[in-house]
Amino acid sequence: MFNLLYLRPMNKIKHLLLFVCIAGCFAACKKDSAESFDAEAQYQADTTAIRAFVKANNIDAKKDVSGVFYQVLDPGTGTVTPTATSKVTAGYEGKLLNGTVFDSSASFGPFTFNQVIAGWGIGLPYIKKGGKIRLIIPSYFGYGNQAVGKLPSNAILDFTITLNDLQ
Repeated sequence: MFNLLYLRPMNKIKHLLLFVCIAGCFAACKKDSAESFDAEAQYQADTTAIRAFVKANNIDAKKDVSGVFYQVLDPGTGTVTPTATSKVTAGYEGKLLNGTVFDSSASFGPFTFNQVIAGWGIGLPYIKKGGKIRLIIPSYFGYGNQAVGKLPSNAILDFTITLNDLQ
């Protein structure tokens, strides 16, 4: 009976140590996968894919210094140019490069945004109110290496946006 009293606390300690080791392994695996992501390599892969897409589809797009490709379809009118922090009302369609539509304002009309993804913030200043632009956005300026809703990780985004209003 004396030995059983000492075994029970030892079993608890063994289980606690085992739990800590397993938790440490999971934490180490997650850390390694996050550290192994190479944003620069992904950016280069995205740029290569976008260039091929633009060429294959005869899109007359320019490349912003940031790496976002854009095609002004209608420059719009007015004197106010949107900034990355402007509140914008826009009609839009978002697709992947394979043509899959992942989001569209077609079913509910223009939508007002208080905050937009970085790629929109880079591209919208190329147009004014009433303008229309196509943005082909490397994943870094979209949702990065995170899967979001219907979007896979490292998704290159192809948006056609009509800027209805801005504040």
